[in-house]
Amino acid sequence: MKDFSPLEKEFNIKFKNKDLLTQAFIHRSYLNENPDFHLDHNERLEFLGDAVLELIVTNYLYQNYPEKAEGELTNWRAALVNTNILAKVASDIKFDNFLLLSHGEAKDTGKARQYILADTFEAFIGAFFLDSGYNSAKKFIEQYLIKELPRIIKENLFKDAKSCFQEKAQETARITPNYKVLKQWGPDHLKHFVVGVFLRNKLIAKGKGSSKQEAEDSAAQNALKVKNWNN
Repeated sequence: MKDFSPLEKEFNIKFKNKDLLTQAFIHRSYLNENPDFHLDHNERLEFLGDAVLELIVTNYLYQNYPEKAEGELTNWRAALVNTNILAKVASDIKFDNFLLLSHGEAKDTGKARQYILADTFEAFIGAFFLDSGYNSAKKFIEQYLIKELPRIIKENLFKDAKSCFQEKAQETARITPNYKVLKQWGPDHLKHFVVGVFLRNKLIAKGKGSSKQEAEDSAAQNALKVKNWNN
């Protein structure tokens, strides 16, 4: 069993309900190997934490950027609470050390781990909110997540790759990119896609993903590099 006292010490917090803290780090796969464990997995806490995160981030943006329109604030919020940023923050604050996973999941350090870390961050926020209230959750989110906002704005991370590539293609070549699935395989629950992005009939780049959307985004990112349109 994990000892969560170093985590509490690191963040100078004290959970009244230790089971809530533990549950936030329980991945579904852990219970497959430990079916008699006394706690459930973290998915309900993740559901709650997602809503708490959105409310606190939305309120922060509304209060601190009164001159910004709804559309821009929406893009900033989406960039802050997306999987990549949440996983980065969770990794930075060493949540990896406390995950309760199956042996198989513990060995996977790729994309799947990113999703697990992002989900765990949301679950932790849900648990912290239940245990310590809105203001404590707000303080934690502002300290560890919202600090990423200046970098997101500076590096235009709130603009998705497909939008950026389309803007550049229309501005530079007066062409709207189109995307085609070049290859797909795997059962419905474990699909893999290779997508190509084209300018007219010319293939610019390919991208892979576990969904068409993810593969298209990957293709757009690669196309921006190929065309040197990242700046």
